[in-house]
Amino acid sequence: MGKTNLLDAIFYLSFCKSHIHTPENMTITHNENLCVLQGEYLYDDRIEDICCVIRHGQRKLFKRNQKVYDRLSEHIGLLPLVMVSPADLELIRGSGEERRRFMDVVISQYNNAYLQALINYNRLLLQRNRLLREHIQDITLYEVLEMQMDTLGNLIFEERRRLIQSLVPYFNTYYQQICRSAETVNLRYTSQLYDGQLEKQLASNRERELLIGYTLTGIHRDDLEMTLNGHLIRQTGSQGQNKTFLIALKLAQYAFLAAKRNTKPVLLLDDIFDKLDAERVEQIVDLVSGDQFGQIFMTDTNRKYLDQLLTGINQDYTLFKVEKGKVDVIELRTKN
Repeated sequence: MGKTNLLDAIFYLSFCKSHIHTPENMTITHNENLCVLQGEYLYDDRIEDICCVIRHGQRKLFKRNQKVYDRLSEHIGLLPLVMVSPADLELIRGSGEERRRFMDVVISQYNNAYLQALINYNRLLLQRNRLLREHIQDITLYEVLEMQMDTLGNLIFEERRRLIQSLVPYFNTYYQQICRSAETVNLRYTSQLYDGQLEKQLASNRERELLIGYTLTGIHRDDLEMTLNGHLIRQTGSQGQNKTFLIALKLAQYAFLAAKRNTKPVLLLDDIFDKLDAERVEQIVDLVSGDQFGQIFMTDTNRKYLDQLLTGINQDYTLFKVEKGKVDVIELRTKN
């Protein structure tokens, strides 16, 4: 009906891209030339007007208070946001790329230097891979790239390492609050940079990488091990355990960002209660209705279920109905 699309639009205004990886050409209605997405934010006692314009075959434009950004990366971090959705299951069962993206999204919201380092590292990686594919033998070219990749890679490595170290205590606390069991969970950041300087590793692996045509060494091979009771959760976790794990992880992300930025992010909860028992649902609702959370958007397909959840929340709320892409207000409540 369009509930996820609505939350994805809010996500888009924070990150300049879709949470569910919707191609940009598919955001434009058939037979139309462009689409426009606009949001108005009350931010630190001022109004921020954010607008995105996408046209066929042209560069996407993002505007802040009518001024166009020179680079989209300049916008990242202005509007902190955390989204929890069924698509998050890819964090557990997907490739390392998904888990690296998770770390990058968190850090980029408070450290723009990290985002620029990541962009530049990936650009250097593409250049090195091109040299490898074309079997270029000029050692000097590789050495120049590898020296720069070492500097940027070390910055990225240290920020990811610090993130996970800081995130784990929040994560453990939220997991125990939701499930109230003896289960133990953990996150472990893995990287080849623990084995030594990236520049030296790239040089020593260069001959082998010339044979296969791409770079096997670097922070683009990092991963995040997610464990339940000491075992990889992707191998042992049930549907309920996986969902609890991911929700606790995203709430930990929220708490970490709120402390880091001193600003409460927007929280998007997209159909998160499916596959969870009533006790875990109640714990989640109690958690997110506390004063430590700010504005929340929550979707569900069951009106009766939502009514039961909202009965226990002593907060302002507005209830919307989404049908065939049309959004209507059906209830507005202000707490006493």
